[in-house]
Amino acid sequence: MKTIVTGASGLLGRHVAEALLAAGHDVTGIDTVAPVGAEWRHATADLTDLGSTMQLVRDCDAVLHIAAIPRPTGRAGGEVFRTNVETAYNVIEAAAMAGVKRFVYASSFSVFGYPFFEKAVVPPYLPVDMNQPVGAQDPYGLSKWLGEEIVDAAVRRGAFSAVSIRMPWIQTPQSFFAGVGPRRATADSARDLWSYLDARDAGQGFLRALEWRGEGHLRVLLSAADTFMEEETEALVRRVYPDVPLSRPIAGFGSVLDTVHARETIGFAPEYSWRSYPKPETRG
Repeated sequence: MKTIVTGASGLLGRHVAEALLAAGHDVTGIDTVAPVGAEWRHATADLTDLGSTMQLVRDCDAVLHIAAIPRPTGRAGGEVFRTNVETAYNVIEAAAMAGVKRFVYASSFSVFGYPFFEKAVVPPYLPVDMNQPVGAQDPYGLSKWLGEEIVDAAVRRGAFSAVSIRMPWIQTPQSFFAGVGPRRATADSARDLWSYLDARDAGQGFLRALEWRGEGHLRVLLSAADTFMEEETEALVRRVYPDVPLSRPIAGFGSVLDTVHARETIGFAPEYSWRSYPKPETRG
C-alpha cells in the first residue's frame, strides 16, 4: 500500500515506518522535524494547520496517525489537549477527503485513566481488557479518547475502515533501564499497571492493523507479554489491588493488559521482552 505515517520522526512513528517498509509498503512520513537516516520520503509540516494537512494527506491508500504530544507532563494541559485533538481532527478529515481505505490511529491505554490520573483509578477486574470502561481524567488521556471518537465519526459516515490501537509505555533496549528502572522501584509503577510495549512489537502491531481485512472501527489493546517488574504479577496485584478480582489467573510475570482480543482480530503477538535486553555496563 501507499501509506502516510504522521509523527514518523518520533520513537513510535519511526518503528512503525520501518515495519511498513520492511513489509514492502510505500511510506511517506510527516513530522515537524526531519528524521535522521530514514529510508522513507519525508515532509515537514505542522498538522495543526488544516490547509497544510490537506495538501499532504492525499494520493495514498492508508494513513497511520501517530503524531501527538505524548504525555501531559512538561506542557500546559490546554496545549496538550488542543494540539492532539486538533491534529487528530485535521488528519482524519484530510484522510476522509482523500478517499483513503484504511486509517490507523495511535491511541493509548490512558483512555482507561492510567497512568496520569489525579483521583486513583481502581480497575473493576484484572487483567484489563477492551470491556473495561473509559476513565480518562487528564488532558492527554482525554485527547486520545476523543481522537478515537473522531475516527468513529468518520467511519460512521463511510469514510474508511479504521483501527485504533491502545498502548502502554513504549520502550526500547536503549531506553528501558534509564526510564523504567528507577520508576519500578517506586509506588508509581502501579500507575502504569507495570505495563510496557517494545517499540518493535508496536511497529508490528500497526502493520497488522494496516493489513486487517475487517470493516468498521476496531479498537485493540497491545502490550508486551510480561510486566516490567521483577516481582511476579499476582503478588503485585494482591499487594496493590487486594480487592480487585482476577478474571483469569496471571502466570509468572504475565502482563495485566490482556491482548487476546488483538491476537484474535489483527494477529498481534508480542515477541520482545525487557528480560532479554542487554543490561547497561556499570563503571567502577
